[in-house]
Amino acid sequence: MTGGHGIDERELHAYVDGELTPQQQAELEARLAADPQASARTEAYRRQNQLLRAALDPMLAEPVPPRLLVLRARSRFPAWLRAGAAAAALLAAAALGWWLRGEAPARIDFAAALAERAVSAHLVYVPEVLHPVEVEARQEAHLVAWLSKRLGVPVRAPHLQDAGFRLVGGRLLPGDDRPAAQFMYEDPQGRRLTLYVSRNDGSRATAFRYAAADGVSTFYWIEDRLGYALSGELERERLLAVAESVYRQLAR
Repeated sequence: MTGGHGIDERELHAYVDGELTPQQQAELEARLAADPQASARTEAYRRQNQLLRAALDPMLAEPVPPRLLVLRARSRFPAWLRAGAAAAALLAAAALGWWLRGEAPARIDFAAALAERAVSAHLVYVPEVLHPVEVEARQEAHLVAWLSKRLGVPVRAPHLQDAGFRLVGGRLLPGDDRPAAQFMYEDPQGRRLTLYVSRNDGSRATAFRYAAADGVSTFYWIEDRLGYALSGELERERLLAVAESVYRQLAR
């Protein structure tokens, strides 16, 4: 994807990750100043990186599982290869966490993972001006049918006019091991909410849970075969009122 000032996604990610030279960085910053859409995407990528670091950095302090440290000094492999293998084991341990400990997947909190994915998707797509959704609200029937088919379970787009938000549309998203859906809403002031919907992996129903990170508030819950997460830059009380409206409509 390339913006109106020739800024593509690779440049934005290299900038956010600190991979540009000082000269390249200065040139890109000048172009970003003239491209509000690309600038908004850059800030969204920064916030997403912050959330990922907050979620994954604690794993770096966890001990490496013993079976990943089999290449020791007594190994027949040369020292440089043993060092590389140990480094790879450390990275794998940090990335895979409990699974590499041999723990059952049931130990992973599906609801918490749902909320993290919802916030990440919210931060990426809410700043979009030209393409915030894949299918617009005027094609709501098609949108709902398409997402229901892809998720393999009926989904619905709640109507939030009474709360001051109109449906903008929705999109299909990658989930953990299956597709997920996102519905986007907007109020007259341009503030946006997103409802993230994912297939439940068998976890029990939960009451509302609340999370807040980097200015984004999220209420999330599990009901029957689906997990839901409503995210937005709203005060907690107002977002809760909207979440309750969503819950009542989807529980019918």
